[in-house]
Amino acid sequence: MDVRGPHLAEVVHLTTSIARAPEDVYAFACDPRNLPLWAAGLARSSVRQAGDAWVVNGPVGTVTLRFAPANPSGVLDHEVELPTGAVIHNPMRVLPNGAGSEFVFSLFRQPGTTDEQFRADRRAVEDDLKCLKRLLEERRDPPGRDVPGEHASR
Repeated sequence: MDVRGPHLAEVVHLTTSIARAPEDVYAFACDPRNLPLWAAGLARSSVRQAGDAWVVNGPVGTVTLRFAPANPSGVLDHEVELPTGAVIHNPMRVLPNGAGSEFVFSLFRQPGTTDEQFRADRRAVEDDLKCLKRLLEERRDPPGRDVPGEHASR
């Protein structure tokens, strides 16, 4: 018997370890203006605020993003409203892992998604996580934004 039932989506939890403090990773990743620096699968150009939402141009066109309120728990959940009006909920977390962090993205298979489309979505998220890891580990201050707890000389 399938315990997921007929209406539960397939989900893959994608994760990467980042050698940075959780508060640094969270502070950088929770700023939507940083998305073009690491999340090409979602944002390929500047991000602009529109009320309580953010608007970006991505691979599927112009999308609207709404993020979970700032919190001390590392929750970076966000909803992506596609040009079609469909809304996709994306759970994302920053978890402490020793002196560093574990960054987790839960990728839910959307209705009507083919196996190849789901694999492509997974590869895009994996590429984004690799980019985030590289950006945060290789640079003391990621370009474009300050990471709290570190002070760049100006």
